[in-house]
Amino acid sequence: MTSMKTISVTEFKAHCLELVNEVSRTGESVVLTKRGKPTAMVVPPPVQEPKKRILGLHRDSGRIVGDIMAPLDEPWEALL
Repeated sequence: MTSMKTISVTEFKAHCLELVNEVSRTGESVVLTKRGKPTAMVVPPPVQEPKKRILGLHRDSGRIVGDIMAPLDEPWEALL
């Protein structure tokens, strides 16, 4: 098990963006201390599986049979 980086809350406040970027880049957590006692932890987000795309999911699964532009042989009325 690797040791986690430990810094004071005051130091974290001064270098917040830099430390958050480091956690994101390395994947290693940082423990924040207040008066020498651990109070919080900055951890990378859990690994997520890429989502499947919904757009185009059924592409090429249907087919057109006959002339879709031809008039219907049956009379019909639109409901208004």
